[in-house]
Amino acid sequence: MQSNAMLSETNLNPLLQGLDPVAANRVIAAEQALAMNRPDQAVGQLGPALASHPDHPEVLRLHASLLSLRGEHRSALGDMRRALDQRPHEALYHNAFALFLAEAGELDQAIEFLRRACELQPTFVLAWYNLGLFLTRSARFDEARDALRRAVRLAPDYTAARAQLADLLRMDNSRDEAIAEYRKLLAEQPWTGMAWWGLAEIKTLRLDEEDSDAIRRALMHPRATDGDRIAMGFALAKALDDQGRYAESMQALATANDIARKHRTWNAAGFTATIESINAAARTADAGQGLGSEVIFIVGMPRSGSTLIEQILASHSKVEGTAELTDLPLIIGEESARRKKPYPKWLPEMSADDWRQLGQRYLERTARWRKRHPIFTDKLPNNWMHIGMIRAMLPGAKIVISRRDALETCFSCYRQYFPGNDYTRTFPDLAAYWRNFDTAVSYWAQKEPAHVYQSVYEDLLKNPENQIRELLTFCGLPFEEACLRFNETQRAIGTPSAMQVRQPLRADTARAPRYGELLNPLRQALGLPVAS
Repeated sequence: MQSNAMLSETNLNPLLQGLDPVAANRVIAAEQALAMNRPDQAVGQLGPALASHPDHPEVLRLHASLLSLRGEHRSALGDMRRALDQRPHEALYHNAFALFLAEAGELDQAIEFLRRACELQPTFVLAWYNLGLFLTRSARFDEARDALRRAVRLAPDYTAARAQLADLLRMDNSRDEAIAEYRKLLAEQPWTGMAWWGLAEIKTLRLDEEDSDAIRRALMHPRATDGDRIAMGFALAKALDDQGRYAESMQALATANDIARKHRTWNAAGFTATIESINAAARTADAGQGLGSEVIFIVGMPRSGSTLIEQILASHSKVEGTAELTDLPLIIGEESARRKKPYPKWLPEMSADDWRQLGQRYLERTARWRKRHPIFTDKLPNNWMHIGMIRAMLPGAKIVISRRDALETCFSCYRQYFPGNDYTRTFPDLAAYWRNFDTAVSYWAQKEPAHVYQSVYEDLLKNPENQIRELLTFCGLPFEEACLRFNETQRAIGTPSAMQVRQPLRADTARAPRYGELLNPLRQALGLPVAS
């Protein structure tokens, strides 16, 4: 029956024209396997079709998907370009090419191909959604809002587009409009976890008992997936925290993190070994002169105040505040693919010229952020792992390390819905991650004080003007009063602290004291005295 159904699809699908029935069925099966996140199964199905029809556009499209999953972005683009050349008016192919461009870090080009996909097929909902997503990542929020609204008009039940639209409104400081969008979606689909989490991300919004009761009911909804339940669990914890029900909040967090760990776990020992290898190799790199004075890297643990530092710097007339840029990790991936060695094994092989070329590649990729201001920020927290590499490839760059109390930082990470940050699921894993971070950044701050600066969140709260002046001096920037009034700076912010940094500094942000003995397991993991 399955074979007949597939054969029928080959007759109806014009994209499969030119394939014999056996190859067409394999292509269909490969696409289904990819949709179910089974790449190994897809490889088994696509292999024979690739051998018999190596130039067929659909075979090339699916092969490009497999290459992209393996991180071979340039090869994926090559295959997809060959497919697109054969079918230049196929909107699906423009959409696919845009996705591969985005994976390769070419976001501006991806946006142009998505625009072409939408022109070719104005009812192509996925293309409008992807366009809105990539415009959001590029901080082009007005255009992104228009694209997402188009997707929602075309498909009112498209949950991802509606949630992304609400997220965008939240990032763009349209607080009340964002709340209305989330509430509207939840009234229709109460099990939508990302909508509940979106509300929870509006830190200035208090979730009451009616909300926590609604979340508990939604957790039991038959249409809720594990992904929904994880997001709702974190939203429930925030609601209970707002209501002062701290023991219940901790239980909600434990449940949500347990569900997440069923899908992905963290290898703390493996991560430590990787960080030690990176540090050992990077310490031998020779930093050159000058290149990179246009960039200020802001690194650190998540939830440590990095968005606040970025907002302060972005308030300066010479600085463009950007976002959590992925350019450095993408350059690492490109170099690993070129050398056919995993990072960091190729670090010891790098010459001064190699480092200079990587630095120039980074500056080429980020040129668009210097169109309005001469200096820009790169606030991807995990770049703390690559401080040695940054020093070697961009010796003129400034690196600001965002630091906050270990207990507060780790607990805040534990409370945050962080897809992909699997070290946040247990206290021992969080403590291990923190120790790796602390060891690495302390080394570089001591070794390179002219280029690496530690900004301590608690010190900033105690004496903001002195700390802001010191930060600006380190960055080589003249003092400007606007940096003291950072909360008045109008810009879109795409991190969990978006609403908080638009308010004046508050001295009551510490959360650990409210939880008392409930946090003793985390204190023990961090080697701190327990509360009694």
